[in-house]
Order: sequence, then structure tokens, then C-alpha cells
Amino acid sequence: MVGTIIYILGIVCAVWCVLDIFKTAKCGLIGKIIASVLVLLCSWIGFAVYYFLVRGKI
Repeated sequence: MVGTIIYILGIVCAVWCVLDIFKTAKCGLIGKIIASVLVLLCSWIGFAVYYFLVRGKI
């Protein structure tokens, strides 16, 4: 039960990051696609890296 909740939260966070990348990122389309794929593949780690390290820089 707890694992399912954590899994769903990870998916929601990853989708939020992808939407944020396509709304606010200043890089080109290829950069946005690469960043989105990395976030989706790494779920929680991708979310943490994007949110804490990369969010204001791309």
C-alpha cells in the first residue's frame, strides 16, 4: 500500500517536472526533450536533481 502511494507520487512529481520544463526552460526543443526523458527515467532522483539543482538554470 505504501509502496503504491510512493510510486504514484513519483509519477506525479515527474510529470510536474516535465510540464515545468516545457513551460519555463530557455533551452531549445531538443534540450527540453532530453531533460524530460531523463526526469521520467529517473523518477525520484530526476525530480530531486531537477528541482534542487537545475530548475533555475535551464
